[in-house]
Amino acid sequence: MWRVSRVLFCTTAATASGAGAAAKAAAAVAGPPSALTLFKTRPIYMDNQATTPLDPRVLDAMLPYMTEEYGNPNSRTHQYGWTAEEAVEKARKQVADLVGASPKEIFFTSGATECNNIAIKGVGNFLKAKKNHIITLQTEHKCVLDSCRYMEMEGFEVTYLPVQKNGLVDLSVLEAAIKPTTCLVSCMAAHNEIGVLQPIREIGALCRSKKVLFHTDAAQAVGKVPVDVNADNIDVMSMSSHKIYGPKGCGALYVRRRPRVRLRSPVSGGGQERGIRSGTVATALVVGMGAACEIAMKEWKRDAAHTKKLQDRLLNGLKSRLSHLVVNGDAERRLPGNLNISFSCVEGESLLMGMKDVAVSSGSACTSASLEPSYVLRALGVDAENAHTSIRFGIGRFTTEKEVDVVIEECVKNVERLRELSPLWDLMQEGKTLADVQWR
Repeated sequence: MWRVSRVLFCTTAATASGAGAAAKAAAAVAGPPSALTLFKTRPIYMDNQATTPLDPRVLDAMLPYMTEEYGNPNSRTHQYGWTAEEAVEKARKQVADLVGASPKEIFFTSGATECNNIAIKGVGNFLKAKKNHIITLQTEHKCVLDSCRYMEMEGFEVTYLPVQKNGLVDLSVLEAAIKPTTCLVSCMAAHNEIGVLQPIREIGALCRSKKVLFHTDAAQAVGKVPVDVNADNIDVMSMSSHKIYGPKGCGALYVRRRPRVRLRSPVSGGGQERGIRSGTVATALVVGMGAACEIAMKEWKRDAAHTKKLQDRLLNGLKSRLSHLVVNGDAERRLPGNLNISFSCVEGESLLMGMKDVAVSSGSACTSASLEPSYVLRALGVDAENAHTSIRFGIGRFTTEKEVDVVIEECVKNVERLRELSPLWDLMQEGKTLADVQWR
């Protein structure tokens, strides 16, 4: 890691030296740098629900398989293939150990999106002749919702359950929605946008009692909060490497063996991963995911305490200096390090542009380019106006107290500036709302 850092430092220094004149000219136009610019040359990263930086220890584990150990793990006739296969099977066990599964129940994919597609379409298509009803939540990740819409076009009935104002599903509503024809319930373990932790153990127990399969998208939960596939009665589960400081482009699907879960994979090909996900296994990425899972298994408690401490520091710092802010999602059942906050009378997009030296988002990374209000917040009952005012802060393993303090300063400064420009803020100060305005 030291060698890599030194190369980057030397390259940066050389580039800066070669572009000295241009930099001076740009500085003259832009004026003096802000305090945040002096603090750090790159934006402070506060978007760890979108992705996490690669842990240096994970990179160390991956490097041999990106250079000299380049064999195909399915080439079983020579040393190169044997070495790669051994590395893949080690990673399979590392992933399984983190969630209390057997290595034979873990199948590597390209990521959680592919896992969700295989789970929903695979289970549904296998059971279609007997059961054709799927239940999910209105707040699920877009890939789950789109997979369910695809199944509707294939003749399935899909129930999209509402959630309560805190983002949690009402178990009695879920139970009432289950029919004799229900084949699958799909519910996210930890929400990527609002951080809500659904009661997956209770949901799993309910599904088991009704003889309905339970799938959970646990991309945000695994490695951050305890997940045990047996204790939680999970039948199929999606996981992602890059959410736990591993490489992008790799995920893992858990499929229960006892009692056995059968599915018809939508991916055809060479039959790799025992036919669940055909295609050459990316050894280096899989090794990285395995290493990330092993680190998470040892350090998740420390990570959770660290991110929760900084989460509280950020929230308390903002609350002490700003009024009229609302935390979206349940305050207690929440992913450590996640804060989704609505700032009244402030457009989220404008706040993002103002906080140019802080990397945050206004929602899911998969939909953050959309100008539509978050469908997740709308499902919580947040009106369109306030849904547009939300910002998601994602604190991670490498976030520091100093960074949080700078983010507080930047956020407060920009919220106050934008509110000064807002006529709605003036109305609110007078005790009025938008409904009191008489439009002509």
